[in-house]
Amino acid sequence: MKRALLGAAALLLAVPAGAQTIAITGGTVAIGDGSQPIPNGTVILRDGRVIAAGSRVAVPAGARTIDATGKWVSPGLVVGLAPVGLVEVSGVEETDDTDPGKSPFSAAIDVASAINPRAQPLQVTRAEGYTRAIVGPVAGNSIFAGQGAIIDLGTDMDALMQARAFQYAELGQVGGRNVGGGRPGVFAYLRNALFEAEAYRRDQQALSPALRTGHDGFERQLTRLDAAALVAVVDGSVPLFVNVNRASDILTVLRFNQEFPAIRLVLVGAHEGWMVAPQIAAAGVPVITTALTDLPETFESLAATRSNVGRLRAAGVKVALRTTRNTAQEAGNLVALAQLPGATGLDWGAAFATITSAPAEIVGMGAEFGSLLPGRRADVVIWDGDPLEVQSGVEQVFIDGVEQSLDTHMSRLRDRYRQAQPGSLPKAYER
Repeated sequence: MKRALLGAAALLLAVPAGAQTIAITGGTVAIGDGSQPIPNGTVILRDGRVIAAGSRVAVPAGARTIDATGKWVSPGLVVGLAPVGLVEVSGVEETDDTDPGKSPFSAAIDVASAINPRAQPLQVTRAEGYTRAIVGPVAGNSIFAGQGAIIDLGTDMDALMQARAFQYAELGQVGGRNVGGGRPGVFAYLRNALFEAEAYRRDQQALSPALRTGHDGFERQLTRLDAAALVAVVDGSVPLFVNVNRASDILTVLRFNQEFPAIRLVLVGAHEGWMVAPQIAAAGVPVITTALTDLPETFESLAATRSNVGRLRAAGVKVALRTTRNTAQEAGNLVALAQLPGATGLDWGAAFATITSAPAEIVGMGAEFGSLLPGRRADVVIWDGDPLEVQSGVEQVFIDGVEQSLDTHMSRLRDRYRQAQPGSLPKAYER
């Protein structure tokens, strides 16, 4: 705490005197770094960054003050791997850019080119307290889905924070269906693709459009652009997110680091991860998973349990929650799970970190967002209650210190028809 206050003091001195300053006072402050909530706390924002957050924080002279007494103040939630901004209506193919379909490209797909900051689901997500998103694609006819992005959920059109932030691959049952050959075929395809990427890095002519056979005499399976995209994976420039659930598959994936030591793995799903948690922890590999999966919906998740997150965390694995429709509530259920005999859950601070600082740290941006530690971007949400309680609502959202509109198509429809008058009905109802 002392170090945090000293850091805050240093930042206060370093910020230009003319910068905008906002002080949010009196609320219960959740830092988002795994620590417990702080009653009657204060958060200071200046020039789009967090300057200080905690108890006994002085309010700078001339600051715009927001009274949050009786409310909660937290960092913005982080969407953990979801197609935010890529879909307008999930049932309408023309508005869905998550799946490359029959495209000849796989690893080369870059979702950044398709993100629409005006998409209604993105606006709804912002109104639910999310301020940043890890945006991932969906695999088409390959194990590789393409390159994901990091975005902010602000109301302006400049959403992109980092393009080509990670590569996403589907292993296990889905990967086997996409490339054939079951699991042996999937892992052979993955190894071959990584070898081809290494070959492309050594000899970029090996995959020219006119030459499908490299100088080593072997015919290539990847397109030139796909191989080029995977170079960043084999040299460790970007992490490789792999969706894998069965415990034995997880161990197979971890062994890839023996052959390709620079690869930075992130496990997605990992429903049976608790069974091999010590090995995951020893490899230093983080996990993005769901909180409450406990039914054997597939043969690769027969050992799924709601204690998966708690057991992974207890073994020393960094865990973030994959965003679903009620992720904050699921994080809250992890807190309740800790009270059940025989179950393993999380305390409040650790549960809240799974949807704030943990996903930010997994993509290498924990120093930029995901918490209210000094120097982070001023992504702040004011709630009318505990953000992990299902009945709590969002009152104000700030992204980079700028207050955002919570207006959505849904809220406008609600307001329009709450006390509808004949003149406000759609034209289809007019005679």
